[in-house]
Amino acid sequence: MTTAAVLGAGTVEIPERSGTAFRLAAGETLVVIDPRGRQVSDLLAFNADDLGEVISSGRTLDYAETIYLTTGHILYSNRSRPMLEIVRDTVGRHDFLLTPCSYDTFHHFYPDLPPHRGCFGNLAAALEPYGVLPDRIPTAFNCFMNVPVDAATGKLSVLPPISRAGDHIALTAAMDLVIGLTACSAPASNGGSFKPIHYRIERT
Repeated sequence: MTTAAVLGAGTVEIPERSGTAFRLAAGETLVVIDPRGRQVSDLLAFNADDLGEVISSGRTLDYAETIYLTTGHILYSNRSRPMLEIVRDTVGRHDFLLTPCSYDTFHHFYPDLPPHRGCFGNLAAALEPYGVLPDRIPTAFNCFMNVPVDAATGKLSVLPPISRAGDHIALTAAMDLVIGLTACSAPASNGGSFKPIHYRIERT
């Protein structure tokens, strides 16, 4: 089920620990906003005309030659075609390595907490009306997620986001897309608290 509330002036709120899905036309710009600070948002993109074409972490990181994606970088599909270009970014630290959190994530990392379907479950539910099956959900582009890599050991750490209230990232679509977007549900990713995510679509 899609979960979102229109706030006015074209801004939509995704409540904490939930997700939504919507269409984004070629040339439109999606602005993802962290309204309170230190909150991650998982972003997926599918070719609206062919769901077999989907955002690809591997292709994007390969072509960018960096894991730290920001203004000027392009998010590519599994077919090596541009899907989204980052045109504005007030944070400069996002993640494209880790998969959306899920029931299994909670069992693995948070065995003492009540399990939650996480971003994976929220994305699966939101994208179902568009014909996206759960097994088609790839690694998400995790807006505002802070995942440093130790240079010596390669060990990953999940630290609180460095985003502050009102920070945002803006991405312009290179093709007609179906977008999945969440307010992340994993405690470590969000500094131990859960907050909403805002977004708006800018049309030129």
